[in-house]
Order: sequence, then C-alpha cells, then structure tokens
Amino acid sequence: MSGAAPPRALVVLAPGAEEMEATITVDVLRRAKVEVLVAGLEGPGPVTCSRGVRLVPDLALADARGPFDLVALPGGAAGARALAASAELGRILREQEAQGRPIAAVCAAPIALAAHGVGRGRAMTCHPSVRDRVAPHARLAPGRVVEDGPFTTSQGPGTSFDFALALVRRLCGEAAAAEVRAPMMLDAEGA
Repeated sequence: MSGAAPPRALVVLAPGAEEMEATITVDVLRRAKVEVLVAGLEGPGPVTCSRGVRLVPDLALADARGPFDLVALPGGAAGARALAASAELGRILREQEAQGRPIAAVCAAPIALAAHGVGRGRAMTCHPSVRDRVAPHARLAPGRVVEDGPFTTSQGPGTSFDFALALVRRLCGEAAAAEVRAPMMLDAEGA
C-alpha cells in the first residue's frame, strides 16, 4: 500500500470523558500512522476530563469533515451522557453506519450508540454500570473487546490498550498491530 493515504479516525472528546480511554486510543492509533483528529464535542477549547486532566482537541466536532475510516468514542459517565445527547454526533454516527464504516465505543460510550440508534441488535460490551442502558439496544456479549461487523466495543480504562489495538488491527492489519504493541511492553513482567 505504498503511497496510499493513511486511514483517518475521528475521536470525539466530551467533557467528563475518561482520559485514559481517550489518550490511549489516540496514542496507539497514531503509533500505527493513522491520521487521528480529536474533535471537541462542544468546540475546539480545552476539555476537562473525568479525573480533571485537560485535553485540547484538534478541532470542534462541528468542523470535522469526513469521510472517516473510524469514529471512536471514549467513555466516562459524564462524557458518555454528553455524547448521547449530541444531535451532531448522532448525525455523524448514523452516516458512518449507513456507509458501513467502523464505529467504536468504550466504557459507558455504548449508551451513545443506543441513544442515536446505531448498532441495533449488534453484539456489544460496555462498562457494567451502563449494561441496563445498553442491553435493550444490543446483545451484551462477554469479553474485554467485542467486535460485530463494523462495531468495536470495550469495557473501560483497563481495556483501553486492547481496544486501541483492535482498532489498529481493523484499520491497518495484524502486522501493524503487532509492530505497535511490541515496544509498548504490554506483556512485560517485572519491569
């Protein structure tokens, strides 16, 4: 694929997002040479995440122009509620699904998929705290990461590396995921 444009991913950052899920996803995708745009749900200004870490988006969600090879949603209780309430995000997700392009959500963010009516009936996982909100919309499935068609879901901060590497595999292939994984020392013991 020499000369081919790199995959493009949109990561949507809402106030109250779980910062580990956001930063690990962005970092791992960028290590795989994916062009990642971090879009602020409420604008381009700094976003205060669930543990008080402030992250600065690349642009406002309203200014994000697709198509995207992936739309990824970090969780966090407050962040997920904001994602679920966003009409603009709903439009983007429905368009992404209609085009058969990948959508990913981690932790509480699958509630946004349910709120916007995307991925209905698909196998999904989520944080235990939101299972009751996701279950009427999707088929809850066991696993740290669950993939069903264009949808990838995961459980929470502790599964963020698994989630991000699954997205790299989806966009760039198994070899790229292995190449990104090795220097991160994820399986190292006694470090």
